[in-house]
Amino acid sequence: MNSTVVDTLHGPVRGRLRGGTASFLGIPYAAPPFGAGRLRAPRPPEPWSGVRDAFDHGPAAPQPGYGPAMTGLLRPSGPQGEDCLNLNVWTPSPHRSERGLPVMVWIHGGSFRNGSGSLPTYGGAALARDGVVCVTLNYRLGAEGFLLLPDGTANLGLLDQIAALEWVRDNIAGFGGDPANVTVFGQSAGAIGITALMTMPRADGLFRRAITQSGAGHHAHAPETARRVTERLAELAGVECTTEALAALPPRELVAADARLAQEIARSTEPGRWGESAGGGTTVLPVFGTATLPERPVDAVRAGAGRHLDLLTGVTSEEFRLFLVPLGMADRIGDAFLHGFLAALGLDPAAARARYAASRPGAGAADLFSAVMTDHGYRVPALRIAEARAAHGADTHFYEFAQPSPALDGALGACHMSELGLLFGDLDDPLTDPAGHPRLSERLRGAWTSFARDGHPRHEDLPSWPAYLPDRLVMRLDDTAPAVLRDPGRPERLLWDGVR
Repeated sequence: MNSTVVDTLHGPVRGRLRGGTASFLGIPYAAPPFGAGRLRAPRPPEPWSGVRDAFDHGPAAPQPGYGPAMTGLLRPSGPQGEDCLNLNVWTPSPHRSERGLPVMVWIHGGSFRNGSGSLPTYGGAALARDGVVCVTLNYRLGAEGFLLLPDGTANLGLLDQIAALEWVRDNIAGFGGDPANVTVFGQSAGAIGITALMTMPRADGLFRRAITQSGAGHHAHAPETARRVTERLAELAGVECTTEALAALPPRELVAADARLAQEIARSTEPGRWGESAGGGTTVLPVFGTATLPERPVDAVRAGAGRHLDLLTGVTSEEFRLFLVPLGMADRIGDAFLHGFLAALGLDPAAARARYAASRPGAGAADLFSAVMTDHGYRVPALRIAEARAAHGADTHFYEFAQPSPALDGALGACHMSELGLLFGDLDDPLTDPAGHPRLSERLRGAWTSFARDGHPRHEDLPSWPAYLPDRLVMRLDDTAPAVLRDPGRPERLLWDGVR
């Protein structure tokens, strides 16, 4: 086996050379967040003597995993464990003459409850071959990472992400990367977290650009909702609602209580009680109004936070079909449910149904519900971020990924996560088929890595990619010729004006 060694601040690591890239896996960027560090801010890792082998991924954070409906569609996170604050690095070569490469740091999704930066889909070799240093990371999830604790501690998962970015700042030059040219990119919960990072004082200066895929800045908990979540979770776990009592629980018991709370929220007839978690597939979210995250991210962006950062953002055309189809929701959604849901969102039910149906001939209530949820949960929040930034003179590049997933005989459409296998070049990703669309896979990586270099997404296949505003221009990406569309979905977009 060919290997290579790189020095870090905490000790040297030995990585594997293969196919023109070097990989360094399972490097600790912080100490295990258990024992004395349980439910506390991340601490530096202990230095090691000698060369540490970095051939295998480290453990993922404790998590419940996905239900049977998602088997075969979403990959399990792999082994879990206490030493979960680790990261992985892929580089064209740490010892070649070319240095100062752009750095891309991936933050995974999973509803803040599941996932891992070590999933096969997120292997960074293809991006490294395209000339960037790629980093993926694990961070604390669920109750471990996102409760508002009784002592005021909040957003530990976001603090983990900041600790990883600090590690990148301090160490990435040894891997050939430029610590002054870091792009954070992530999807779903990862993208929501990145939008929060764009507004957090502690993260200022740690990255220059951001790519947010299918996640934006509306999804966060106000302190009162976060306290309610923490109190109820402690109740379900059978302990007092104190930081000490929660920290004394074995991780599996905290995960189990969180899973029971998720079921309770899903069945709740009081959606206002659980804020953004109601219907969102999660129990926890970043908590604003706290020392770590002073404002709701979208409001902070409206006030000018992050305007100095370059941003590429976007959605898939049919985000919500990943949940609608496998969970069998279609058979349970009729017109009465759809109208009640539209009213709860603050829309006029008859007008909204007619508007969505006009561009979807023959669509039933379930398909219209999916389209509304795609807009409500993903498209509209991303548009609001772009609009808020434009008010401060900051450009945002916007995309819509429209290539249908081949999974479930095409029933998922261009659903949530359907771009990821193509972006990372993973031939075995369950939701995508890079082998069937090699040019689209190259196009995505080309645009993303070009943006990481200089803030301009470009590829030889792409037309010039203008900013979203002032003309509401969106790059549509699929296996046909890419096209810049002017204000796609305008009739539906106008419905949401005035709805927060």
